[in-house]
Amino acid sequence: MTYAAAGVDIDAGAELVRRIQRLSKDAFSGVDIGGFGGLYPIGGDRYLVSGTDGVGTKLKVAFEVGKHDTIGVDLVAMSVNDIVTLGAKPLFFLDYFATSRLDVDKAEQVVKGIIDGCKGSDCVLLGGETAEMPGFYEEGEYDLSGFAVGIVDKADVIDGKGIRVGDKLVGLPSSGVHSNGFSLARKVLQVSDLSFGSPAPFGDGRETMGEVLLEPTKLYVRDVLRLHTGLKLRVKGAVHVTGGGFYDNIPRCLPDGVGVKIYKGSWNVLPIFNWMQDVGQIAEEEMYRTFNMGVGFIMVMSPEDAEEALKECKDASIIGEVAREEGVAFA
Repeated sequence: MTYAAAGVDIDAGAELVRRIQRLSKDAFSGVDIGGFGGLYPIGGDRYLVSGTDGVGTKLKVAFEVGKHDTIGVDLVAMSVNDIVTLGAKPLFFLDYFATSRLDVDKAEQVVKGIIDGCKGSDCVLLGGETAEMPGFYEEGEYDLSGFAVGIVDKADVIDGKGIRVGDKLVGLPSSGVHSNGFSLARKVLQVSDLSFGSPAPFGDGRETMGEVLLEPTKLYVRDVLRLHTGLKLRVKGAVHVTGGGFYDNIPRCLPDGVGVKIYKGSWNVLPIFNWMQDVGQIAEEEMYRTFNMGVGFIMVMSPEDAEEALKECKDASIIGEVAREEGVAFA
């Protein structure tokens, strides 16, 4: 199985970003689109930082399982984890909730998750939009999107410019599949003998497949800011491992002329990924280009700061290093 065969073309998305970059450069001087977030100068050597996202077809799992109180955490996490890659402290979040017919109780559960996500990343839910669009969505379904705005001092911006060969990659563990790759994950479940209500065939058997897949995206804001601005352990580059996995996301934080070498076996690949790869007969490269594989966030740091970071962040590990050869290689 492949992500493209499941209906998601990562290459097409990357091509659209390239075209948007060309259009934006023609229209707005000094604007750089294509990173995890966007910087906007506000004077006094500070920037506003903004990012926007949704939760993809993980929503389909929430519909099938009938659980809606954590999908809002995913929504917040997808944006705040993006903007903290630039060193930004999230200030506020706004959401967009759209459905054919408003179910107030269900919508309240979703918003509860959004508020939980905001509290967990030390920002506030400032407002949003609820759209009732009869006939546009399937009965009982809804769509979600949102955006976060944060702030960072110029001196604290994480921009990758100081990255050097030999710097280490500190990986922070993921909580599960997070919010990417679900078109492929749902295809794997379809070809297995399991349903969302089936006990997961890994772990202690107390969780169902639906519960495993709905595990909320981990929030990394507090850990990253505590290291970078609190303890002054300099994060030179940062990666939120989302759509595109290792191969497409890690190069986004690197300067030209360098790549990374990933140490295979240096962290715990979560059982859900091993199960999906086996059942779906998915090539290893495809897995690492689609899923986070147990690493949800990566920080590029000097060897000395990386060792200190391991002492401060539970279950963090050094998963690789910056190499002379461009691209992402595994060793």
